[in-house]
Amino acid sequence: MKISYKAFIAALPAFILTGCGGGSDSPEPTPSNPTTPTEKKLEIRISPSMTRATDYGFETGDRVGLYVVNYSGSTPGTLANMGNHVDNMRFTYNGTWTPDTQITWADSKTHADFYLYYPYANVQNVSAHPFSVKADQSTESAYKASDLMAGKALNVAPSEEAISIPVNHVMSRITIALEAGNGFTAESLAKADVAVKINGVKCDATLNIASGAVTAAGEPTTVTPLYAENSYKALIVPQTVAEGNLITVTVDGRDFNLRKAFTFESAKSHKFTVTLSKTSAGVNVNINPWIEDGEDNGGTAE
Repeated sequence: MKISYKAFIAALPAFILTGCGGGSDSPEPTPSNPTTPTEKKLEIRISPSMTRATDYGFETGDRVGLYVVNYSGSTPGTLANMGNHVDNMRFTYNGTWTPDTQITWADSKTHADFYLYYPYANVQNVSAHPFSVKADQSTESAYKASDLMAGKALNVAPSEEAISIPVNHVMSRITIALEAGNGFTAESLAKADVAVKINGVKCDATLNIASGAVTAAGEPTTVTPLYAENSYKALIVPQTVAEGNLITVTVDGRDFNLRKAFTFESAKSHKFTVTLSKTSAGVNVNINPWIEDGEDNGGTAE
């Protein structure tokens, strides 16, 4: 049978449609760029630890603030007031540390610096965060409220493990023990009406959260220490105090003054053993630093 040229041309569109139309039995086309699963980000968990001797560990209800600053390749970032990977996230302690909102690493490769401080506050300036110790620390709650701590962990790689952040006290501590000298006995001193003051110290400070450095501010005043376990103690802003009546011990209305210049150092506890003597109308002092400095800082006060 012969098919005319005109008939063949007329039938050609139908042939194309049935031969190449991709009917219901045709396989689905394969995507040229298959979608890869989204990487699951790791949760950031922390475990602040005390690195120096302390009166108290962290207690239930304590709150810290955390900043996380990402690296750019091998270059560390700079802690800023805002715009860090994590800005002042509050963690609350209840056996473990729980953030107000879950936070994650940027990805599985980007390193980060962690900056932590205690107690939590509404920080406006990470380079000069204001803080004050209490002038009256005669109660345990006031003494605790005067504690300021800071710590950091640098160049940390992403991990599922909690990040251990060593935390240091940034204030200085003074402890004062009284001993009976000439004209006193241990019994008479125990029965006496005794009051202790630390004079000429500044109670205001600013903290650089990145470095942990603290700077004294404000006007000098008098601090009343806490009496506990047969001694007196107070938290003092690190500073150098000019020579004067640094410590006043009042016994039954009579003042005994320790005249001395002294430098209170961050994270150190300075022990003053004060021997009261009626005959010399003064006190003797022997000072041993909390972190031993290998020096005899003792002296005589009259």
